[in-house]
Amino acid sequence: MKDNLKPSRRQFLKIGAAALAMIPILAVSGKVMASTNAAMRSAMKYQDKPNGAKKCETCMQFTPGKAPKDLGGCKIFPGDTEISPNGYCVAWVAKSK
Repeated sequence: MKDNLKPSRRQFLKIGAAALAMIPILAVSGKVMASTNAAMRSAMKYQDKPNGAKKCETCMQFTPGKAPKDLGGCKIFPGDTEISPNGYCVAWVAKSK
């Protein structure tokens, strides 16, 4: 009976290989899901166009991307990495000069 509870080397290798094969799939799916925070965007009435002179790149909450025109992040939207520098939301606060 004790022999049935002890996994064989072959079973161990199969389970290990399956777990290793799942890592890239989980990593990619996690990044896709984390790229936008739809609930917060909706709550803060985020839009991809500015509201007059108010736009994300002039907000103190905005975290710019690698280049000035690249999408960035926002301190208000955790995990969201697709904030447009020309976007706007109701949490806009002017950067201190």
